[in-house]
Amino acid sequence: MKKAKKKKKWSQKVIRESDALDLEKEVFTKDDPSQIARSLKASAEQSSRRKTSPFRSAMSMLVFYINRAGRTLPGNRKEVLEDAKDELRKEFGKSR
Repeated sequence: MKKAKKKKKWSQKVIRESDALDLEKEVFTKDDPSQIARSLKASAEQSSRRKTSPFRSAMSMLVFYINRAGRTLPGNRKEVLEDAKDELRKEFGKSR
C-alpha cells in the first residue's frame, strides 16, 4: 500500500516566509487589535523586500490571513482581526 501524502499548506508557508514582511511570531493570535496593527506596521516599515507601500503590505498580509482562514476562523477571532484592519488604518493615518 502507498502511504498517504502529507498535505502541505501553502498559505502557512506564505505567512511564515513572506517575501514582503518578516512577521512577529504568532502576531495573528494576539487578542488586542491595536497590538496586531502596531506589529504589522513595524514589520512593514522595517522590511526592505516589500514591493509596495508599508500600509499596503501590512494590510495585504492581514487580509490574506483572514481570507485563508475562511469559515474555520471563529467569530470572535474574525472580529478581532477585522478591528485590527481599522487600527492599522489609524496607525498609518488612512481613512476608510
